[in-house]
Amino acid sequence: MFTNPPQDEIEKLLRSARIIAMVGLSADATRPSNRVARALRGFGYRVIPVTPTQPNILGEASVPSLADLPVVLKSSERVDIVDVFRKSEFVAGIVDECVRLKMPALWLQEGVIDPAAAERAAQAGIFTVMDRCLYKTRAALR
Repeated sequence: MFTNPPQDEIEKLLRSARIIAMVGLSADATRPSNRVARALRGFGYRVIPVTPTQPNILGEASVPSLADLPVVLKSSERVDIVDVFRKSEFVAGIVDECVRLKMPALWLQEGVIDPAAAERAAQAGIFTVMDRCLYKTRAALR
């Protein structure tokens, strides 16, 4: 059964991360994903949009899938967290891609819930957080 990592481990991840790939980032400024991305950028993170519908969001080139991330990353860069703003029904496929690409961390936003997929990601060695807002968690850090 999946459980989120301890708070101190989550804090360590958020303090060390620099690049976040946001799956489902919307170009619409009224959408939660867009507001969270802007706030995360305010904390100094680079947020890469992962969406096939927009070529550029918030001044950052978008990629259609996680597999396309090397197109927008320098050879010395790596995504630290994959942040998911998609319906829960899409999580299993996203986890498959994260496992295949050996992503280090997966964050499923509030309301994005798939315990079986989250457990599968964690078993594959991916640091996994489910049903929590990355922005709210980061904002609570001192």
